[in-house]
Amino acid sequence: MARLIGLTIVSLFLSPVFSSPVDTSIYDPTLIRRDSVPEGYESPPYYPAPPGGWLSDWAPAYAKAYEVVSNMTLAEKVNLTTGTGIFMGPCVGQTGSALRFGIPSICLMDAPLGIRNTDHNTAFPAGITVGATFDKDLMYARGVALGEEARGKGVNVLMGPVVGPIGRKPRGGRNWEGFGADPSLQAIGAAQTVKGMQSTGVIATLKHFIGNEQEMYRMSSVIQRGYSSNIDDRTLHELYLWPFAEGVRAGVGSVMTAYNDVNGSACSQNSKLLNGVLKDELGFQGFVMTDWLAQIGGVSSALAGLDMAMPGDGAVPLFGDAYWGSELSKSVLNGTVPVDRLNDMVTRIVATWYKFGQDKDFPSPNFSSNTDTSKGLLYPGAVFSPIGVVNQFVDVQDDHKTVARAVARDAITLLKNENNTLPLKRNDSLKIFGTDAGTNPDGINSCADRGCNKGVLTMGWGSGTSKLPYLNTPQDAIANASSNAEFFITDNFPSDVTAKPADVAIVFINADSGENYITVEGNPGDRTVAGLHAWHNGDDLVKAAASKFSKVVVVVHTVGPIILEDWIDLPSVKSVVFAHLPGQEAGGSLVDVLFGDYSPSGHLPYTIPRSESQYPSSVNLINQPFGQIQDTFTEGLYIDYRHFQNANITPRYPFGHGLSYTTFNITEPTISVITPLQSQYPPTRPAKGPTPTYDNSTPAASEVAWPKDFNRVWRYLYPYLDDPAAATSTGSYPYPAGYTTVPQPAPRAGGAEGGNPALWDVAFSVRIKVSNTGARPGRAVAQLYVELPSSLGVDTPRLQLRQFEKTKTLAPGESAVLTMELTRKDLSVWDVEVQDWKAPVNGQGVKIWVGESVADLRVMCEVGGECTDI
Repeated sequence: MARLIGLTIVSLFLSPVFSSPVDTSIYDPTLIRRDSVPEGYESPPYYPAPPGGWLSDWAPAYAKAYEVVSNMTLAEKVNLTTGTGIFMGPCVGQTGSALRFGIPSICLMDAPLGIRNTDHNTAFPAGITVGATFDKDLMYARGVALGEEARGKGVNVLMGPVVGPIGRKPRGGRNWEGFGADPSLQAIGAAQTVKGMQSTGVIATLKHFIGNEQEMYRMSSVIQRGYSSNIDDRTLHELYLWPFAEGVRAGVGSVMTAYNDVNGSACSQNSKLLNGVLKDELGFQGFVMTDWLAQIGGVSSALAGLDMAMPGDGAVPLFGDAYWGSELSKSVLNGTVPVDRLNDMVTRIVATWYKFGQDKDFPSPNFSSNTDTSKGLLYPGAVFSPIGVVNQFVDVQDDHKTVARAVARDAITLLKNENNTLPLKRNDSLKIFGTDAGTNPDGINSCADRGCNKGVLTMGWGSGTSKLPYLNTPQDAIANASSNAEFFITDNFPSDVTAKPADVAIVFINADSGENYITVEGNPGDRTVAGLHAWHNGDDLVKAAASKFSKVVVVVHTVGPIILEDWIDLPSVKSVVFAHLPGQEAGGSLVDVLFGDYSPSGHLPYTIPRSESQYPSSVNLINQPFGQIQDTFTEGLYIDYRHFQNANITPRYPFGHGLSYTTFNITEPTISVITPLQSQYPPTRPAKGPTPTYDNSTPAASEVAWPKDFNRVWRYLYPYLDDPAAATSTGSYPYPAGYTTVPQPAPRAGGAEGGNPALWDVAFSVRIKVSNTGARPGRAVAQLYVELPSSLGVDTPRLQLRQFEKTKTLAPGESAVLTMELTRKDLSVWDVEVQDWKAPVNGQGVKIWVGESVADLRVMCEVGGECTDI
């Protein structure tokens, strides 16, 4: 999302543009051009939007929503689907209300790691850090804590977790918001987070749907259409859609569309993606919202499956107009938008509100995302606004710092540790270098949305951030743990430093990135200037320390992979620690590991290459300031470790790599058949249940007349019309190509949330024994990869992560048995002709590998054959 603080030129002049199928309504096509996509990548039309409510789990919520919606006026319905405008309330976005039915304005807030622009809340570790834990319990616990804090602040919809981008482009600005560069890691992280958040009654939001893998040029403006991510059907399903499907299966209440096009059609009105894939094939029952100012058409987006427009403004924010609001009222009255589509839009929103119990004692917002003061403008975007209490400074932190520290600590990934340099002793003579060890000298929250890189890097920048309630820096934590530490909080190696033989130098470096509406040190979100290198001459700082000290420990806080080749093999560089993006507990979590109170147990959620040239050229950032960028995903399924294996390239550190202070054996593998795969394709999907049936006659125009003596707020977006009667006139409307009101046949791959429920039948269960064979306690991560047979008839990555489990802390000599289950879908490929998931009958030819990284596999089971230790 791009919440604009001091609206940028690009956003101020956002312009309506065409989608494919083309909305040829009211705009001049010469203003902005949609270029033709490459052959074979067109987005076909899929109409009409399938109504929600046909699944039994959602039936009670939809029944409650029906009773309300069937009695709503047109104004009340439009009110709930349209945001009130940017800066028009306490939250980053809010809808109108339907107070007759007890439904308030719905408050939507960032972010995936904490509540943005508020006070007395926790700044948790970022998604990439969570992924590095490979710990499902911590993923869930962090989700619960996020939900509890959101509820405590009166936030109805917390906009996370992020599963798009997936990290296709290593220099992409927002990769750190997701869980890692693998669909299963993303999927499991998302599902656990969604379940945790929504257990508190807060509605989670999966974002950004879909193909948003680069920050630059994602948004449309008067000079350029947002880029088109051109993705083939199989790649879409097996890679980019995979985590969204798991999030939908977990019951997520809302999904946010991306800014970009996919196959030539804008995500906010891509009927194939929203109507066909998300709502029909995946059976999504909640509501679809836009990213902020991503809506580019009114009728077109409604017909294509959009349910909520955020923040509500039209092409130019703060002008008081909208694509929906009063325009949607008009479109319904004149028959352009069918009444049944509006009814489904509002029913999805109200049903989700009921589904999570927000009709029962859910608090109202008690904060302002616009100001830190107690009193302020109630509607800052209006300028001339009533003043009132906007911040009550409610403390929602509870003991969530414990969860935050556990996540940050268990994500710490030890890449190298020669001669057991780590853990350190508390009386070791330490020399600490780098500004990344310290704090921001201007104040920990001095840069809006973390739009600077000063001090320890706790998170990237942009809307996916949160204010720090406090910051425990590495400098503070090391000083508390050691009485023999000297600090040089500078990125220029001091010339007067002396090095004794027993000294240990700890060098802190980092690499930052973020969202495109902020440029930091020349990097417009994506790492354009910095590339895949440490910021602030970090490589030189390490080399300088290595030239003086015989023992150097490098600590890296980073948004993603960086190139280590300048110094990784230097004799003095004994240990390398990736601490990722740790949030407020940066220091304590690191000291826990550096001094051996805990063994490191994190593993890389991405691959670290030896050079950027080792990636396929198609995943480079595209810098094209004019004309629509056609970003064609020609690498297909081969991103990150899949690419490195396919290209026979040995990276510096493989996906899943992570050392410990102890060692582990993985032995005694066994495999059990749970549900035999008796057919290539899943059994026939369940039929759809009934959906709410309304009186779909056109409402009376008087329902959107301005109420008598109504006190309007300037620029606030309302559903009312000055002359409702004039809106009832009908005329021909140029509907998108392929538009129809005849329902589509139910997709054979659908049938429940996430798809055909048979896809999640457990096909095989794999058990292994993990033993601590070292001298220290520690936790092991077992990663399960599948190798699919050539008999499926398609080119498939050699290994694909499908499951993982993490042990409890094992004492030396202690063992644990881990069980990992594989579903039918885990062993399937997407058949583009049949439009269904295809698996080998009885799993014939499937090999299952388990190890501590994709390059460190310890056991193998051949389905129908034997399991062996490697």
